[in-house]
Amino acid sequence: MASSQAAVNRQSPLLSRLEEARARTDDLFQLLPPNSFYDRPIAERHRLIFYLGHLEAFDWNLLGSRFALRAVDAGLNKLFAFGIDPVDGGLPTDVPSDWPTIAQVERYNRSLRAQLDQALSDPTAVALADLEFGDTLLHVAIEHRLMHAETLAYLLHSLPVDRKISQPVVAPDRAEAPRPYQVTIPEAVATLGQPRGIQGGFGWDNEFEVDRLNVPSFSIDVFPVTNGEYLKFVQAGGYEDSKYWSVEDWKWKQQHQLDHPHFWLRHSSSTAADPETKWQYQGMFGAIPLPPSWPVYVSHAEASAFSRWAGKKLPSEAQWHRAAYGTHEGTERSYPWGHTPPDASRGNFHHHRWEPSAVDAHPRGASAFGLFDLLGNGWEWTSSTFAPLPGFEPFPFYAGYSANFFDGKHFVLKGGSHRTDACMLRRSFRNWFQPHYPYIYTTFRCVEE
Repeated sequence: MASSQAAVNRQSPLLSRLEEARARTDDLFQLLPPNSFYDRPIAERHRLIFYLGHLEAFDWNLLGSRFALRAVDAGLNKLFAFGIDPVDGGLPTDVPSDWPTIAQVERYNRSLRAQLDQALSDPTAVALADLEFGDTLLHVAIEHRLMHAETLAYLLHSLPVDRKISQPVVAPDRAEAPRPYQVTIPEAVATLGQPRGIQGGFGWDNEFEVDRLNVPSFSIDVFPVTNGEYLKFVQAGGYEDSKYWSVEDWKWKQQHQLDHPHFWLRHSSSTAADPETKWQYQGMFGAIPLPPSWPVYVSHAEASAFSRWAGKKLPSEAQWHRAAYGTHEGTERSYPWGHTPPDASRGNFHHHRWEPSAVDAHPRGASAFGLFDLLGNGWEWTSSTFAPLPGFEPFPFYAGYSANFFDGKHFVLKGGSHRTDACMLRRSFRNWFQPHYPYIYTTFRCVEE
């Protein structure tokens, strides 16, 4: 979008992408019957009604004032402005009656969307390209919405099946997990982040600037840890032995009486005559026998405990980068497989499936060192706390996006899940979460130094 144009071109690729992102989240809300909008499937998060209003409110609060548009409802703008990231056990205490009706929120959404669309296409309006941050604002609106498409997916996943519009249950996958093994990554430099000013190179504020780190040689798992491998930890009493857990992680595990991953279920048919625990995987629309070849989804605390039990560690952010994007020659790739943009042959991402797939299902996505499943199928925990890269500058229009979480209480995630949009598979993208949050599509692999 050139700065000389009088208004934003309605055929702009960014505006088309915004429409696609809207369609993506609109479709997710179609999975909810009206009586489920006030459910809170995860205690630490808002009720689902919040997300119905939040996506449009965010776009409005980001863009509306820049077009000098009249506020539709200042109270709802504020109510739906921000999500929550509770720490230290704090939980929301609101009740359903504290929220507006579905009809009120839908009217609010329609009004906001209509005014923004008119401003974006009206030649008499201030052109977005003439604003200080140009198309960065549209990138932010698009990726924010697509991040919430993934958030909504795991929220809906935690909602009881009878509280969603019925869909076919995924077919059981009884394929054996591939044999786990490691490869050695030779010493070289890993490049984190991206430089400012690249034409068309959007990134969130925490992706800037470049940090080049020398990474000594280490060994790393070829595959993420599977359900089949993690089951050995569970059967060995890993959840009952405090020596594998940090003091804070053990306290959290005890408080919540956890003895298995969030997405696992004990099979109800286990009896005294057949005492061995049978496990199932809780899929989006129903349970299936636990697929041993799928990646296990666990919190950072659980991943760290498994790593100690196995005599290994979680990789640092720099180690993960070196293994994912590096080569034997010391050069670096845009993606693990090379510089070709992502497609469905490279991994399980971009909303194609409701569930994960086998960790060895996409050999065309392997890295130069032969690592599988680095992008898609599950975000991967690292041992690195979320912190600014050298030269970090917060977005002036969204100062708290990253800076509010540089608190030593969040850990960097890399890669992406089956519900991650392909636009966020760029090398510099960084995700982060607290260590005691087990509801997301997060797996891990281990290293030895």
